Amino acid sequence: MYEPNVVGDWQEYDEHAGLRVRVHRLELAEPPRGRDDAAEGLTYFSLRVTVENRGSRHLGVHLEDGQIDVRIGPDGESAFLDWRNSQFIEGFDVYPLRRATAVLYAAGAEASLSLVDVQVQLRVEEEWADRRLWSGGIGAHEGPAGAQQGALRDSLAHQVSVFLQDQAGEGTA
Repeated sequence: MYEPNVVGDWQEYDEHAGLRVRVHRLELAEPPRGRDDAAEGLTYFSLRVTVENRGSRHLGVHLEDGQIDVRIGPDGESAFLDWRNSQFIEGFDVYPLRRATAVLYAAGAEASLSLVDVQVQLRVEEEWADRRLWSGGIGAHEGPAGAQQGALRDSLAHQVSVFLQDQAGEGTA
């Protein structure tokens, strides 16, 4: 069964030896060139997608608009993607032991940001790699009360955290 990655995890690509990708630094952030008028009333956040080459040869990487999909909330509604403020990886040769990072700015209803899913479909050397999914949330560590607590309890990040705590056993932090 295919399971999503947790935000921050690296995902290796079998078809491209040494290539790995991760979605990380999911956080509240204002865009550098100002808010888009279409995002009025929404809360902005940013995330990073890093491509790392641990192989022995350089790889041409493309990660542009349309290759990243961001969904928020328990119903998986599409987040507003601010393409004007985002920075992509457009035809960049990632040499061995090097990285390239895309920075994406998005916005959504603040109540929905505790559940964020990011799907990435990387293009490497003009070939499409398999889509990968990362799940996380903003504010998951703050311990909100009320109805949001139920959504957090069911989130993948919370499930993974509980599993790891159970595996570590008592007496560990």
